[in-house]
Amino acid sequence: MGLGMALLVLVAIAAVNCTRAPRPEVSVTASEAERMLLSTLRTGHPRVILRSDDLARVRDMITREPLARQWRDRLHGEGVRILSEPPVKRTLVGPRMLAQSRHALDRISILALLYRLEGDRRHAERARQELLAVSAFPDWNPSHFLDVAEMAHAVALGYDWLYDVLDTPERIAVRRALITHALKPALERYRAQKEWVTATHNWNQVCNGGMVLAALAIADEERELASFVLGRALESVRRGLGGFAPDGGWEEGPEYWHYGTRYLVYLLAALETALGTDFGLSRAPGLGETGLFRLHFVGPTGLRYNFADATEREEAAPHLFWLARRFNRPLYAWIERQTTVRPQALDLLWFDPRGQGPRSEGTPTDMVFRGIQAAFFRSAWEDPNAVFVAMKGGDNRANHSHLDLGTFVMDADGVRWAMDLGPDDYDLPGYFSRQHRYAYYRLKTEGHNTLVLGDQNQSPTARAPILGFSSTRDHAFALADLTEGYAGRAEKVWRGLALLGRQHVLVQDEIEAAKPVSVRWGMHTRAEVQLDGRRARLTDGSASLTARILEPAGASFEVAPVTPAPGQNPNTGVRKLIVRLPGAVTKARIVVLLSPVRAPGLPDFLPTITPLSSWLSSSRG
Repeated sequence: MGLGMALLVLVAIAAVNCTRAPRPEVSVTASEAERMLLSTLRTGHPRVILRSDDLARVRDMITREPLARQWRDRLHGEGVRILSEPPVKRTLVGPRMLAQSRHALDRISILALLYRLEGDRRHAERARQELLAVSAFPDWNPSHFLDVAEMAHAVALGYDWLYDVLDTPERIAVRRALITHALKPALERYRAQKEWVTATHNWNQVCNGGMVLAALAIADEERELASFVLGRALESVRRGLGGFAPDGGWEEGPEYWHYGTRYLVYLLAALETALGTDFGLSRAPGLGETGLFRLHFVGPTGLRYNFADATEREEAAPHLFWLARRFNRPLYAWIERQTTVRPQALDLLWFDPRGQGPRSEGTPTDMVFRGIQAAFFRSAWEDPNAVFVAMKGGDNRANHSHLDLGTFVMDADGVRWAMDLGPDDYDLPGYFSRQHRYAYYRLKTEGHNTLVLGDQNQSPTARAPILGFSSTRDHAFALADLTEGYAGRAEKVWRGLALLGRQHVLVQDEIEAAKPVSVRWGMHTRAEVQLDGRRARLTDGSASLTARILEPAGASFEVAPVTPAPGQNPNTGVRKLIVRLPGAVTKARIVVLLSPVRAPGLPDFLPTITPLSSWLSSSRG
């Protein structure tokens, strides 16, 4: 052990010795109904997400399944690397300690699971050091409660999974930290019914999830407190469950679908392993279907349709394994096995070898999620060169939303041609202030693949429903009413997006205004662009895409760099393809056709243009 590690261990031991003081004062009286919630509490440890009888199944899976064995080896390598790293320190980035909470969670979960599976005391000892170090922090940054929730998750797993490794003073120290740094500040929120307690977005699931895990971990010793917290958390989390209705979509976008769903599943899994019941929470409308949202929002390039504050890159989703078993949806397990590059501890614990993929299961290639008003289309499953296009209407008031009604992305031939720029730096001034948020390029309307009218943003309170949706073997489309987004500038703004012949993407916009208004159509891309009047040729490596303006006559393409004000993401390598109508208009129809160039000399495809109103007569869903 190096000198630095030795000093950290001494500090942690000193902190443990200080915990021989009286237990923290928490005045709480649980109701009889709340006390009954723990009537089926499993005695002993581990019981939070992991039970001792799970380990034989996991070991057998590692023996029988090559991928599970690869993931075990990957996690073992991570564990070896962690052994030589010092425990995390209480440091903040901006207002957040979240990175440190996540480091602690990653380390403790990997090391503790490896110890349980393999019995190597080095893993247990290093996890114990991490656990004692974070328990000795003066607090877990309750002003940003996600930090508390994730650290509570880490410490709850450490306490529960390493119970036999800790001596009595160490258990007291860790319990004290869970009470003082997590459950006590959570009580203040539950009693006041404020912040995440009454929210319907990801904070609700994450914070309640962390508190439930903490309560269940120490429920033997702190039964009154655990009962009270559990009762309040179960009441609160039902609010967050409503976001999955009716069909499993999530309006905060892929990034926060992962975050919220992950913690909801942690909560449900812990209830099952510790109490034998999830009190009916998993029967919430849309939860059983939400794995389909994950399936559809990732294109054949492996990149997400990253609307709202979401990045393009996909991440591990061990909660898909849990959902696969809970709802008997083997397809969800297939998704996780196919896409995970860096497995997490729970990927191994919940590993499920079932599922043959959407092509074998006959999963429809197209889907509209009515709860969030977003539509997804592709030419084929399990083909990296397939054509993929997705568009949202949605609600600009949604948490993490951008002013992006009507925005779309497109993949073809292994290239993301039409891209969403994703979020900017969360520490930019006013990034989460409705007053300042939409001044940043990546969040404002012109920073998306949609229409800009009168050089102004869309209304931040606007909604855009999907009016029509159709999916047939050869053609598919969605039609969104964007009118609310342009209130005061137009009386009607409709956008139709169609996948024609499963090869060509048609984007058709119709605008009607009482007074003349300027109209600008835009699409962001990383591709090189060559202009030829009403045509543009996009190239990326050996792949090419042709963009053609079919209407109106007289319009032409232009291309511009994307250079926001200093301090914002510089969007290096990104350019914007633009159709700017030559003058202000009261009525306009803009039709752009995007066609992959798959072979030299491919004849031009010219679809028949019909009014969007006629699309509705053939729509369904």
